[in-house]
Amino acid sequence: MAILHIPATGETLRDQTRVTSYLKERGIWFELWEADVAFASNASEEEILGAYQSSLKPFMAKGGYAVADVINVHQRTPNLHALRANFLREHTHVEDEIRFFVDGEILFWFNTGEYVFSVKCSRGELLGIPAHMKHWSDLGERPFIKAIRIFKDKSGWVPYYTESGVDEQYNPQYHVAD
Repeated sequence: MAILHIPATGETLRDQTRVTSYLKERGIWFELWEADVAFASNASEEEILGAYQSSLKPFMAKGGYAVADVINVHQRTPNLHALRANFLREHTHVEDEIRFFVDGEILFWFNTGEYVFSVKCSRGELLGIPAHMKHWSDLGERPFIKAIRIFKDKSGWVPYYTESGVDEQYNPQYHVAD
């Protein structure tokens, strides 16, 4: 269940209809998908992509997306500290950033100019961040996330760091409580 929090107002949204509406008003996709496959910790990219091919194929065709891969981050991921530090920095991409979460959870932060807000995403949720939107994410103290990443061109995922310092006001001391 996604949880949206706006620190400036103290508002927390837990109702999925309200979360979806808030995000949509800001150009961010949010959908609930079936995530009914349990994967072993060492599941391969091919296994994970294959399990969701029937949902991915029409979604990718409709949106003009050509490439999908899997990100699998856990406590034993090599260079985890550096990876987490990079995710915690505000950045943009030149194409949409689409993630379908097949397991685990992650906290995404958005800086839309109106407010800075966070969305905790977990299993069965699809999040689509439009190109050029300022955002960052927090893997948490004990990271565990398996997500399918969807691209038009994988080179479009290169992060362009804003160096605004906004992210430092929220990382990592602030986390949405369950």
